[in-house]
Amino acid sequence: NRRPNMSLPLRTLYPPIEAYHTEFLPVGDGHTLYVEQAGNPKGNPVIFLHGGPGGGCEPFYRQFFNPEKYRIIIFDQRGSGKSTPFADLNANTTWHLVADVETIRNHYGISKWVVFGGSWGSTLALSYAQEHPDRVKALVLRGIFTLRRKELIWFYQEGANFIFPDAWEKYIAPIPEVERGDLMSAYHRRLVGQDEKEKLKCAHAWTTWEMATSRLFVDPAALAKGEDDKFALAFARIENHYFVNGGFFKEEDQLINNAPKIAHIPTTIVQGRYDMVCPMISAWDLHKKLGDKCQLEVVHDAGHSAKEPGILSKLVEATDKYADL
Repeated sequence: NRRPNMSLPLRTLYPPIEAYHTEFLPVGDGHTLYVEQAGNPKGNPVIFLHGGPGGGCEPFYRQFFNPEKYRIIIFDQRGSGKSTPFADLNANTTWHLVADVETIRNHYGISKWVVFGGSWGSTLALSYAQEHPDRVKALVLRGIFTLRRKELIWFYQEGANFIFPDAWEKYIAPIPEVERGDLMSAYHRRLVGQDEKEKLKCAHAWTTWEMATSRLFVDPAALAKGEDDKFALAFARIENHYFVNGGFFKEEDQLINNAPKIAHIPTTIVQGRYDMVCPMISAWDLHKKLGDKCQLEVVHDAGHSAKEPGILSKLVEATDKYADL
């Protein structure tokens, strides 16, 4: 259980802890967010931004942080997890979520905080930091996703299927051959349609595709999420909604082009070399734009998941590094 070519053992998660405070916070537009706090109420505040969008929170997310040093804030984004209304797409865009993060910060009277996000969470973290750079102490990012068209095409149209042709067959199965020239749009029509049986079938297929490709070695527990009706419906509907709308960005390379705005913020990027969901090119492009304050940690025996040992270890190292900011 050691890093390749290094003598130090891999870090593991901190022990499980319970939230010391939970609430449902109204944020407007009919949405109410589940928000929880754990760790040290007087500690260094950190906000955890989950993936998807639509993935919701899990209890182990609290364990990436030293509970004696961090005030850990985690929330289910609009339509996700325990937030209501469930799987709702109304008033659900990147910029609504950025505003929600600010609402939470103001609600708790926090001046500045560490922002932690992986996959879609990295997209939201970058979007938030570029809008509110004066509120961010440090960024811990994993599996960089900037929602450029080429990233979406790679995973949902042509690219990753060359590596996972077996899983791909199950992904395209619900879509008639005549519609497979634009799979995201074909899925969108079904995920927002009125045929509930078809909607659920497509939600399962969409979600299972991502779960089957997220780790270097397939995780049966992750695959099972694809069969969970509630999780799959929110995950697929909200992801697809964001992706067919280009993340609601004004321009294709917005997060990369605007990276110099946050070049002064200490940043750690943890990237799996064999990440099939969010290939390393985006982490590389971002790293080059961010400059000297950005540390890129490439894990050479990992894919996309935060649960992979090398990625998990680097994320815990990063949160420790910023614990006393």
